[in-house]
Amino acid sequence: MSDVVEAVYRIESARIIGALARLVGDVGLAEELAQDALVIALEQWPARGVPDDPGPWLMATAKHRAVDHLRRQGNYQKKLQLVGTVEAFDPESSLVDALDDHIGDDTLRLIFTACHPALTTESQVAVVLRMLGGLRTDEIARAFLTTEATVSQRILRAKKALRGVAFELPPPPEIPGRLSAVLGTVYLIFNEGYSATAGDDWTRPALCEEALRLGRVLCGLLPNASEVHGLSALMELQASRLGARSSADGRPVLLADQDRRRWDRLLIRRGLAALGRAEALGTLGPYGLQAAIAACHARALTFAATDWGRIAALYRLLAHVAPSAVVSLNLAVAVGMASGPAAGLSLLDALAASGQLGSYPHLPAARGDMLERLGRSGEAREAFRAAAALTRNAAERELFTRRAASS
Repeated sequence: MSDVVEAVYRIESARIIGALARLVGDVGLAEELAQDALVIALEQWPARGVPDDPGPWLMATAKHRAVDHLRRQGNYQKKLQLVGTVEAFDPESSLVDALDDHIGDDTLRLIFTACHPALTTESQVAVVLRMLGGLRTDEIARAFLTTEATVSQRILRAKKALRGVAFELPPPPEIPGRLSAVLGTVYLIFNEGYSATAGDDWTRPALCEEALRLGRVLCGLLPNASEVHGLSALMELQASRLGARSSADGRPVLLADQDRRRWDRLLIRRGLAALGRAEALGTLGPYGLQAAIAACHARALTFAATDWGRIAALYRLLAHVAPSAVVSLNLAVAVGMASGPAAGLSLLDALAASGQLGSYPHLPAARGDMLERLGRSGEAREAFRAAAALTRNAAERELFTRRAASS
């Protein structure tokens, strides 16, 4: 039963914390109230059974806790008023005011609030991933390629800085300054759903669905922002492959082995339309370029028909626009497909020598693939074993171990 409760909470926590943060004006308190609701569920559901609508049940319970908190706060401040200290506080009025909001999306509002200029970009993303992505500290550390202690400090500082900050969409002049962090956060949430950092699950579709929803809301909010449509296109196109990324028994299925008939054609159409909109609005940015790469895969009827030359060219452009070690890794893989494994391995070896991705499992996994294609089986086995030792995802570990055994 505890697994059921925790699964429901992980799915619903983003909306619950977003709603509570708007009510109480404190993201740390909002998380505590949401976890209070989780504890109540853990106490009541085993005896009474899981409610027909577990998500709304958790939301209602958490809001009741918030109202109780506001009432207590109101009573305290009324006592202070008796001695002329502060103005009276009406918790019911405060609640009504908080619920009367024109944005209508608590999750998006909390993301924009968390991406406040008072916070560093790293703290912005970390606190949103913790609150809305439902990621543990170790998972966030993995996404940032940093330590758990560093992430914990970032989240703590962010919660303190956000106390007293209005939980609302910023005025139009401030939106562009926060947009980059917002887009980055939404995409990190999507990525954690598309390829889980740790745990038993290869993917976490609920996170992908939430990121897709947020991307669509952003497109409606900012219809003339090219990168907003670029991000939406990227997520739609990648999400189209989710159903084919796992076999019937839950094992990971690599891109080359996927049954493309299982790709979601509606999501592909939505993604290509969003990409077209991004292109029409101006030069593609990093998300738009990644969407263009995803479109190459979506348009190929078979893996063999993939235009790897164009993908490699797009990655070279992306490496110029938004350089990173992960982009360099993907470029090396694309070059290996377009120009042969020897060319790709040369780039991978140079990247490995730089030490930039020393704890990243996909670097030795990519090397293993190139080495296997070159017929260097022994070295390929060692590379896949190294990848298996680095990953914290059970399904991914099983995949790398299986590839090591077959090399």
